Amino acid sequence: MHEQYQPREIEAAAQSFWDNQKSFEVSEDLGKETFYCLSMFPYPSGKLHMGHVRNYTIGDVISRYQRMLGKNVLQPMGWDAFGMPAENAAMKNNVAPAKWTYENIAYMKTQLRSLGLAVDWSREITTCKPDYYRWEQWLFTRLFEKGVIYRKNGTVNWDPVDQTVLANEQVIDGRGWRSGAVIEKREIPMYYFKITAYADELLEGLDDMPGWPEQVKTMQRNWIGKSRGMEVQFPYNVDSIGEAGTLKVFTTRPDTLMGATYVAVAAEHPLATLAAQGNPELQAFIAECKGGSVAEADMATQEKKGLPTSLFVEHPLTGEKLPVWVANYVLMHYGDGAVMAVPAHDERDFEFATKYDLPIMPVVRTSAGDETPAPWLAAYNEHGTLINSGEFDGLDFQGAFDAIEAALTAKGLGQSRTQFRLRDWGISRQRYWGCPIPIVHCDTCGDVPVPEDQLPVVLPEDVVPDGAGSPLARMPAFYECSCPKCGAPAKRETDTMDTFVESSWYYARYASPHYEGGLVEKAAADHWLPVDQYIGGIEHAILHLLYARFFHKLMRDEGLVSSNEPFKNLLTQGMVIAETYFRTLDNGGKDFFNPDDVEIERDAKAKIIGATLKTDGLPVEIGGTQKMSKSLNNGVDPQYMIEQYGADTCRLFMMFASPPDASLEWSDSGVEGSHRFLKRVWRLAHTHVGQGLPGALDISTLNDEQKVIRRAIHQAIKQASQDVGLHHKFNTAVAQVMTVMNVLEKAPQTTGQDRALLQEGLETVALVLAPITPHISHELWNQLGHAGAVIDAPWPTLDESALVQDTLQLVIQVNGKLRGHIEMPAGASREDIEAVARINENVLRFTEGLTIRKVIVVPGKLVNIVAS
Repeated sequence: MHEQYQPREIEAAAQSFWDNQKSFEVSEDLGKETFYCLSMFPYPSGKLHMGHVRNYTIGDVISRYQRMLGKNVLQPMGWDAFGMPAENAAMKNNVAPAKWTYENIAYMKTQLRSLGLAVDWSREITTCKPDYYRWEQWLFTRLFEKGVIYRKNGTVNWDPVDQTVLANEQVIDGRGWRSGAVIEKREIPMYYFKITAYADELLEGLDDMPGWPEQVKTMQRNWIGKSRGMEVQFPYNVDSIGEAGTLKVFTTRPDTLMGATYVAVAAEHPLATLAAQGNPELQAFIAECKGGSVAEADMATQEKKGLPTSLFVEHPLTGEKLPVWVANYVLMHYGDGAVMAVPAHDERDFEFATKYDLPIMPVVRTSAGDETPAPWLAAYNEHGTLINSGEFDGLDFQGAFDAIEAALTAKGLGQSRTQFRLRDWGISRQRYWGCPIPIVHCDTCGDVPVPEDQLPVVLPEDVVPDGAGSPLARMPAFYECSCPKCGAPAKRETDTMDTFVESSWYYARYASPHYEGGLVEKAAADHWLPVDQYIGGIEHAILHLLYARFFHKLMRDEGLVSSNEPFKNLLTQGMVIAETYFRTLDNGGKDFFNPDDVEIERDAKAKIIGATLKTDGLPVEIGGTQKMSKSLNNGVDPQYMIEQYGADTCRLFMMFASPPDASLEWSDSGVEGSHRFLKRVWRLAHTHVGQGLPGALDISTLNDEQKVIRRAIHQAIKQASQDVGLHHKFNTAVAQVMTVMNVLEKAPQTTGQDRALLQEGLETVALVLAPITPHISHELWNQLGHAGAVIDAPWPTLDESALVQDTLQLVIQVNGKLRGHIEMPAGASREDIEAVARINENVLRFTEGLTIRKVIVVPGKLVNIVAS
């Protein structure tokens, strides 16, 4: 055993052993309990960042611990490899996205392997490879034929320069994030997954998921947004053109119907189109609205604008004429593209009505009173007793709901309805680097799914996109084909799928990644699924996790899996944060500097109070701690840390610095401290092994001092078992190991029993640290004389008898102040404890001349003498 801790050699040897032994390759062993541990797979962006390191280390610790409990553990890894970043990099570097992606995968895989992850690499998947997306296309065609996937026109953000649809977050101040072009709202044909058909089940399933954080479940409930309300119809008759009909709106507040003073429709609504005929001003306003965002969040914060039309609708209960306005705060693809405006009890309507001097009629008595004067108060939208509502006056919300529904139903102008905020999932993208949609468009047969024997529809990988729309639409070699039904010339679909589709089922493919008979082999899927522990960032709480739950139900209904949910337990790890430093530029922007390039000044409490740039000595501004990112230049290269300190040090710091679900503040001194601790462990083990390994420990002959040491060892086992196994509090488990190390370093080494006790202590340290720092634990276990590898060793067994104390040390207080300690037999009575305490020399000294009024005994802890 080398005298110095040499992480590079130790880690290379351990990893070589695991590779040669294929330690982490698993099969469906029916004789063992399974445990499927999965961390969200990475996008191959080029390099790992510390967020990756933390995420995958957390998963690895859980996986290795479960393996030590004797379970058959699956921990796979793959690559979420399609998406826009590859296209952007391709355009920037004039290289095909495939080449960029595969090179990044190779580099990042090397980085991941250097962390010593217990990953079954034989199950590796890459979503941009045809052997993966073939099965995505296979499922698409089956669902399309069943109507679960359908095609319709949808409103999207259209970039007229890049010729592509943009996500809401890619529209900045009304312009495309890359091209800078003014974005248009456009109706284009899109493919949709009918996720709304599963809305109730997705919502109800959240009630039976105890292993998920409440925060995530609440976010999903809000996103699904189930609400019971009323469909209300407002009749209209346009005499000038002889057109009549009803304007449909959905409202969750039918109790406010008598307070409606106007209706507002979206720019794309048929009534808006009708009203704009011969009205250039209204036509121009509609065009302006169509250029705005389609995001709800943007609509909520933007300035409310509108124009009146010449049209009126009738109030369904009073027959009063209500003006029709076109308003930019009404979205066509939410609800029915129209709202009944009740300015007294809706903030958006209030803002709009105040701006355009429209009537405001309070019809609910709220805690703010019977009026709704400006400024808007949150109380105005409370439920309450109806006022100014004719026959409905005095009713509460539910009474008004029922009575107004009856009145509307009698007139055929309304009925109650349950509605969801959730909308069907549009998955069409006018981009190149994605999974081709397996549909052929035939003039005779319509939209025809590609037959199974013609799958996959392979994406050509030698294309360099130029940003002007999808290159597939300009490649006859790709889109020209024959109709699978009639054989006539046809055109292949050139849209690709949203990359969320690939990440919605990848966890299932790991169960049988090489299966050629379908998306998953059912026996393997049922053996491993659902995932026992899923780990990833809170930023994926809604879309990815919701889509994965939806896909699992689709696979279940296709007979591919038997379970209802994909993930039993979810852990959302916190961010890795670090200090930021910057200077403000002349244009108002910020130039950020890496913390390594900054000299900092701290006060007596270690708070940063000043900073200067090392290169010029001039001050920089302190931006506080923020999430590590390239834009803030506050990232730390994991590869550098691994090369300088070793993977075990990085892993130990990540697990010790904070609980996994809390943010972790990067600290160079913390990393150095973790490295020093591992050197301490190595040094103690080296000294011990150098003296020759001892014989077996005879616990029946331990003296009191030795019992104290062994109690510390088994207390660490007990606490670490709870911290790692039950609570995922790896930081406190590490603290337990540090505590027992303090004891072992001070323990005597004069007798065979002393050395056997140290052997047990070092073995415990190696085993408890094995999931967290697997490389050094591998070497320590070998050096401590074990023929088998620590990867195959069980978690240390707790000896409860070691925790039993023959004597206890109790604190002695006089009037609440510490005055000494006494040793008492563990089973001593209160009377015996009090008697010994009374004659303690310190008690006698501090009670001299006083009368003892009371003696308070807290068994096992303290005695407090109250005297005056």
